[in-house]
Amino acid sequence: MPNIRGAKKRVRGNGRKAVVNTYVGSSMKTAIKNFEKSVKENDKEAASKNLNIANQRIDKAKKNGLIKENKASRAKSRLMKMKNNME
Repeated sequence: MPNIRGAKKRVRGNGRKAVVNTYVGSSMKTAIKNFEKSVKENDKEAASKNLNIANQRIDKAKKNGLIKENKASRAKSRLMKMKNNME
């Protein structure tokens, strides 16, 4: 446990940020999995809805600095390619 006042404040802030980062990251992964599941089931309506949600979650994770810009672009590109290749 830190003794310096500023370090104590940093510990509290880092704890709050860790909770938010965990939520944003896991919700992004869940949205991507839901989209992939709807593509596998060949449900076009659900796939387009889940694609929008996944893109929003990816953008939020990028904005928060959880993932880099190239990873966000790559993920969105792969999801769009999956949707376009649906039969």
